[in-house]
Amino acid sequence: MVGKDLRISLLPFFLLALPLLEIAGFVVVGREIGALATVGLVLASSLAGVLLLRHQGFGVMSRIRTEMNDGHDPSRQLAHGAMIVVAAILLIIPGFITDIIGLLLFLPPVRDLAWSRLKGRIVVATNFSTGGFRGRQRDKVIDLDDSDYSREDDLKRGPDHNSPWRRLKDD
Repeated sequence: MVGKDLRISLLPFFLLALPLLEIAGFVVVGREIGALATVGLVLASSLAGVLLLRHQGFGVMSRIRTEMNDGHDPSRQLAHGAMIVVAAILLIIPGFITDIIGLLLFLPPVRDLAWSRLKGRIVVATNFSTGGFRGRQRDKVIDLDDSDYSREDDLKRGPDHNSPWRRLKDD
């Protein structure tokens, strides 16, 4: 119990120390490679965060959609998506320590390790084994014959102004 309280009490200390550590990182890197190159690295990491978020985010969203369509539990993919967003934000924030943490979170094995440690603390609100998410029925097609519908029927009845399918312009 004492270890858990200690871990919680270190979080504010870490959040207060992080900006000081980032400034120290800027000084050390700036001394080694120069001020302009340091600014270039910070801008490049921010751009990389935006691009990686876009590329990785779309991939995770499609995997979540696939899991849901197959009727499986998408919680792992949702957690990976959340970690990718956090990783991108850490890359966008100027600083080398946050960049290192952000780059590590973009690696799937690191995300799997984080998910294995976090999933015990997360409560799932539905039971996926009984079909909490069902695959979509995609083969429902309305097939009309030429005798079922004609444009003359529209002209005889006149426009239905309450219909959401009304024609705005005549083709």
